[in-house]
Amino acid sequence: MTDLVLSQLTDLFRIGLIAALVITMFRTSAVTGRVLPLTLGVVFVAVILPTTMPSGQASLTDAILAGLVSNLVILVPVLAVATLVARLRRRNHADSDSI
Repeated sequence: MTDLVLSQLTDLFRIGLIAALVITMFRTSAVTGRVLPLTLGVVFVAVILPTTMPSGQASLTDAILAGLVSNLVILVPVLAVATLVARLRRRNHADSDSI
């Protein structure tokens, strides 16, 4: 199971999907909120990748559970970077308005 999580953590497609999820969440958070879209997106990615691209190494249940773990691990730094970028943009925008 550890090998499966580690292999999923290096999956660029998975990382890209989580990054796109976070970007979409920030853009639509006024309407949809933040927690529900992130939760459903993490579960969706964890389920859809092993069902559409089976690796054959593990059972579907193990792949989904490992996907949930790896998605959450990927989500933390992506969300932190996205939050930092959003704060810096607001700060720079506020600084330019005061000039």
